Amino acid sequence: MSDVKQIVHNLTNQYGKSVESLLPILQNIMEINHVITEEAMIEVARELDISAAEVFGTATFYSFLNTSKPYGKYIIRVCKTITCMMHGKNQIIEEIELMLKIKPGETTHDRLFTLLETNCLGQCHQGPAMLINDTPYTQLTPSKVRDIINSYLVLEVSNY
Repeated sequence: MSDVKQIVHNLTNQYGKSVESLLPILQNIMEINHVITEEAMIEVARELDISAAEVFGTATFYSFLNTSKPYGKYIIRVCKTITCMMHGKNQIIEEIELMLKIKPGETTHDRLFTLLETNCLGQCHQGPAMLINDTPYTQLTPSKVRDIINSYLVLEVSNY
């Protein structure tokens, strides 16, 4: 993991040291380290001169921020609303579990993928839907999911 103090220092220089900078700083820590550790939260509080409780409260409030264990490089969020469920969300989860050998809440051993179920992604009219990092995928089928996951695997192989 990167040096947390240096990361936080660089981010506060970029976003400023006001409380309004808190969320962008936390989002960037998440993007860099795939987790917001207790050490990072304390360092953010120190840099912004706010309480650690305020940083913790913000970091744990938002579902797209993670304070538990490091996520994979690619975070797969599958919409779990009733609408997506009615359109086949369970088959999508099953296909991802089969391909990656993980359950929701788990990360692959190579730390490439993390599978999560999440509340509405705003795509229920095109469900089932999922988000991989910042890229939405809609009207999913098991076959389409296989192609999408395989495209990420090919991308990783080509990056070596």
